[in-house]
Amino acid sequence: MNRVVSGDSVDISIVVPIYNEAENIPELVERTLKALRGLERSFEMILIDDGSTDGSELVYSPLVQDHSEMKVIRFSRNFGQTAAFAAGFDLASGKIIVTLDGDLQNPPEEIGLLVSELEKKDLDLVSGWRKDRQDRALSRKLPSFFANRIISKITGVKLHDYGCSLKAYRSDIVKEVQLYGELHRFIPVLVSMEGGRIGELPVKHEARKKGKSKYGILRAYKVIVDLLTVTFLQQYGDRPQHAFGIFGLFLLGAGIVIDGYLAGLKILTGQDIGGRPLLLLGTLMIIAGIQLLSIGLLSEVMARTYYESQGKPRYRIRKIIGK
Repeated sequence: MNRVVSGDSVDISIVVPIYNEAENIPELVERTLKALRGLERSFEMILIDDGSTDGSELVYSPLVQDHSEMKVIRFSRNFGQTAAFAAGFDLASGKIIVTLDGDLQNPPEEIGLLVSELEKKDLDLVSGWRKDRQDRALSRKLPSFFANRIISKITGVKLHDYGCSLKAYRSDIVKEVQLYGELHRFIPVLVSMEGGRIGELPVKHEARKKGKSKYGILRAYKVIVDLLTVTFLQQYGDRPQHAFGIFGLFLLGAGIVIDGYLAGLKILTGQDIGGRPLLLLGTLMIIAGIQLLSIGLLSEVMARTYYESQGKPRYRIRKIIGK
C-alpha cells in the first residue's frame, strides 16, 4: 500500500474504517457531519473501505456528491483494520485526527468531547472508555475486561478500554507511529513509546442496531501475540541484545558449567559420560545460548539500519524553551 500525501490542512480529520456496513453508512455520515458542523471548525471525513462485499460502493457516490467534506478510499481487498487506520492517518490533513468505528456503537456526537479534552489538557491522545458498554457480557465484555487489565499491567499504559476505536490524536505524533499486522489495538502504547501524553474519557456506547459484528472471542489469541510484540518493541525495540543477550548468556554459561563438570568427571575419575542426559542438556544449552547471542547481534544491526536509513531519531522533542 503506497503512502498518500493529503491536501490542504484542516483542524479535524475523522477517519472511519468500514467493512460491510452498508446499512449504517448513510446514518453514520449524516450524524458525524452534523456533529462536526456544530463545532464550527474546518474538518474532513475520510471513510476507508476495507474491501467491503455488501454493496457499500453503491452508497458512497451520492453521499460524496452531497457532502464535499467527505471522501472514500476503497481498498482492493480486505487488508484488515490496522491497514485501514494506517491509510487514514497517512491521508488525514487535520491537526487533530479522530477515529471511530462504522457500526454506530460509538456515537459521533462524542467527537467534540474528545477534541475538547485533548486541547484543554494538552494531550497527544484521548482514548474513549465505553464505561457502560452495550455488548454481550460473556463473549465481549468479560474477555475485554481481562485483556485491558493485562495490557495495562504489562505495558504500563493504564487504560480501561483499549478496544474502543473512538479516539482523538495529535496528528504530528500519530503519523510517526508505524502500524502493521494487527497493532491498531495498541496505538496508545505505540504513542506512549513516542513520548506522547495519554488521557481517557468516558463516552457513550450504543447497542448495534444494523449489520453484524465482525468481532468474536477467537480474536483473543491475536491480542496475546500482538501484546508480546508490542511489549518487546516497547522495552527492547532499540536495544534488542538486552533481551536476547541475557537469556543467551545464561544458557551459554549454564551449558559450559554442566559440560565442564562432566568433562572434569571424565578426566579425573574416568567415568563414562557419553550416555548421560546431562551431557545432551549442557550441549543444547551452549548451542541455544550462542544462537540467542547471534540473533541479538543481528537484531542490533537491523535496529541501527532502521534508524539510520530513515534518519529517524530515538527521541522526540516536545518543546524548546528559550533561544
